[in-house]
Amino acid sequence: MRLLLQQKPDAGEHPKYVQLILQQDLLGGWSLVRETGQIGGKVQLKREQFLEQDAALAAFEKARDAQVRRGFVVMFAQGVDAPR
Repeated sequence: MRLLLQQKPDAGEHPKYVQLILQQDLLGGWSLVRETGQIGGKVQLKREQFLEQDAALAAFEKARDAQVRRGFVVMFAQGVDAPR
């Protein structure tokens, strides 16, 4: 599952973005990757590991909701199950 969120830029600035990726690893666990940055600028990656899909999905939704509250808008969504 993948979401790309973007924030409207101020005058003269590049847009900020957040990409959330939820994927299953080879051992049956789940990985939540958060990529944040400014388009054309530096990028920061954070990765969280989860043993169960429910916990990983809850963290994904919590991260998405936090970014939406900060003014980010979903620009692209991809995945088998659409996020709630």
